[in-house]
Amino acid sequence: MLNKAILMGRITADPELKHTPNNVSVVSFSLAVNRTFTTKGGERQTDFIDVVAWRQTADFVGKYFRKGQLMAVEGSIQTRTYEDKNGNKRKAVEIVADQVHFAESKGSGANQSDSPFSAPAFEEPPKGSSFSIGDFGEFEEVDTDDGELPF
Repeated sequence: MLNKAILMGRITADPELKHTPNNVSVVSFSLAVNRTFTTKGGERQTDFIDVVAWRQTADFVGKYFRKGQLMAVEGSIQTRTYEDKNGNKRKAVEIVADQVHFAESKGSGANQSDSPFSAPAFEEPPKGSSFSIGDFGEFEEVDTDDGELPF
């Protein structure tokens, strides 16, 4: 049997890190995930998917992710039933995150974080600029062929 979910969407609110009575980290948040198709009017619909993360993954999300950031989540789908305040039986469907990933560079999100894991910005050289091999220091040719096959 297989239960694997992979999502990419924007976080709808700042994740709030909590701890169970046994001091296990847990964080719940929602991802806004665009559907792949558009309506006749050209509008794209969005699903709001609940995600829960535990332990180190929860700590990571609580520390580095904020509302509006694009996040990729790998996990499994979980259903659970509970009774609401009025005694009605309810069913919840959520993704239990095994791994979370940054899905955009630091400066391109709606909100920016202080994460050390964001991709560094790439600066393109000015037009018309040139470089030569000497700009990179000295190179030395290395002979690594010992004549023997690796297998």
